[in-house]
Amino acid sequence: MPKTQDELKREVAAAAVDHVLKMVSPQDTVGVGTGSTANLFIELLAPHKDKFRDTVASSLRSEELLKKFGIPVVDLNMRETIKVYVDGADEINPNLHLIKGGGGALLREKIVASASEYFICIADESKLVDKLGAFELPIEVIPMAVAVVSRKLASLGGEAHLREGFTTDNGNLILDVSGFSVSDARELETTINQIPGVVCCGFFALRPPELALVSSQNGVQTLKLNK
Repeated sequence: MPKTQDELKREVAAAAVDHVLKMVSPQDTVGVGTGSTANLFIELLAPHKDKFRDTVASSLRSEELLKKFGIPVVDLNMRETIKVYVDGADEINPNLHLIKGGGGALLREKIVASASEYFICIADESKLVDKLGAFELPIEVIPMAVAVVSRKLASLGGEAHLREGFTTDNGNLILDVSGFSVSDARELETTINQIPGVVCCGFFALRPPELALVSSQNGVQTLKLNK
């Protein structure tokens, strides 16, 4: 019988825990992402909380779950570096460039990733794509800039839709953008970041993960960044 998506997510979360435990010492901090696969990672990490110092969470939701499992959480400002960061993705291309932010935590995810020595992306095989862009690109914007940013994105070929009824942990709004033909995610990430009013975009191409763990019906595949 084929594995369900939930089983695939749990399998890759378990593989990520194994990787993390090989990397950390009792003095290290672990960065934890946001989303359904990250939630399973938190659950499976909990029995090993004595193997590392503490965690930094990329969202209030993850922080609450970490605390529920008795895992120490600290503010990023209290730590100079994070040993390893584990998070999911909405799309992954062969260059390990990602689209993230379906859950709306992209800014904090990007900050934690930037502070981490090593970034592990965890996902099931449905997230692997040849070219980014089928999943709408989330962009966090300050509220007063929604209209002007939407027009700028339209000039780049994207069609922006406001995510209704959603406010980020930072008090901002999310535009979900479709229609991009992404030939160079690094270039498009740079261009979008320069639009006034954009706080963060959901491309993780300028700082991709070093490693992606991808679960499939045949087990967990390991994809490494070619530097």
